[in-house]
Amino acid sequence: MDYHASTPVDPRVLEAMLPYFSEKFGNSASKQHSFGWEAEAAVEKAREQVARFIGAQAGEIYFTSGATESNHLALRGFFDACAGKPAHFMTSAIEHSSVREMAKHFSQKGIQVSVLPVDEGGQVDLEKLKKEIGRETLLLSLIMANNEIGTLQAMAEIGKICKEKEVLFHTDAAQAAGKVLLNVQEMNIDLLSLSAHKNYGPKGVGALYVRSKNPRIKLEPLFYGGGHERGLRSGTLNVPGIVGMGRAFEISSHEMKQESEALRIERDRLQNMLSEKIPGLKINGSLQQRLPHNLNVSIPGVSSDRLMMNLKKEVALSSGSACASASPQASHVLKAIGLSDEMAACSLRFGLGRFSKPEEIDFVAKRVVEEVFKIRGCF
Repeated sequence: MDYHASTPVDPRVLEAMLPYFSEKFGNSASKQHSFGWEAEAAVEKAREQVARFIGAQAGEIYFTSGATESNHLALRGFFDACAGKPAHFMTSAIEHSSVREMAKHFSQKGIQVSVLPVDEGGQVDLEKLKKEIGRETLLLSLIMANNEIGTLQAMAEIGKICKEKEVLFHTDAAQAAGKVLLNVQEMNIDLLSLSAHKNYGPKGVGALYVRSKNPRIKLEPLFYGGGHERGLRSGTLNVPGIVGMGRAFEISSHEMKQESEALRIERDRLQNMLSEKIPGLKINGSLQQRLPHNLNVSIPGVSSDRLMMNLKKEVALSSGSACASASPQASHVLKAIGLSDEMAACSLRFGLGRFSKPEEIDFVAKRVVEEVFKIRGCF
């Protein structure tokens, strides 16, 4: 029940990857022989598969090690390219840590930073967004689907505002990709970060979409070397991982609609089972605009750490982002939507996935209810 943290590699994805570990092991940058040509062709096929999924052109896709690197390349790469200009960066209070920490870095470097608040459902107020945009505002970074509470932002409306105000729009779509419709043209997105392992692909590979026209986005590389990825991201390409990412997104292109609806039904069933049995249970995040496989709840009087400890041998759950699971502090996302430290400490995140079975969901609901009653002293 922790598919937000990571997903298993789909067997069809693994099948596509396997030959590139041993039989087709060439370096895609080797231009002098067939081994390199074969690897390069596989990378370009994957580039097409990822681009098609988000409504982009293949030449606008750059492969990275994951969404964190993609976020850094988009944000730091952009402001490095704008060095010397008066600059204002906007983001929200519920971003992934990779964006939050980058915002702190920008502030220390003299870039003006605005952090937009969210409502109790986790959504940015569009009127506040409009008012915050000024003459020196260059870039907005807003997570498409929050990794803790699953809230979806009004991407098309936000993209339209950015377009009208001539502000570039970046989104971290790691959690959204493969679960909800995503089109960079219709949403006026200029930079978009993706991760393979959140969508049944392998760990250690991601991608960054960079708009090539209307307008053309200029980024500075994070590091230098052999000029791979058209000079933007040097380093030998992870060919098996890239092949796997391409195949994973190709599968989602065909199966996402049906799969997401099935996940929504099972998620709602889990929510109803828990709500009926646990007095005082509160749903966190938007009830309507949220990922179909996400459920985040607070159970008053029950420490999520204690509950997860009691269940750890049977059920994988989370109290928030996997990237912040070692932090003793209350989730910044839950505090941003108005939860007290006490309620945040009683929160659980359920993440269903492609291979979740109805009987497993029944088992999880039963065991969570049992442990809640034990902790509350209601035997």
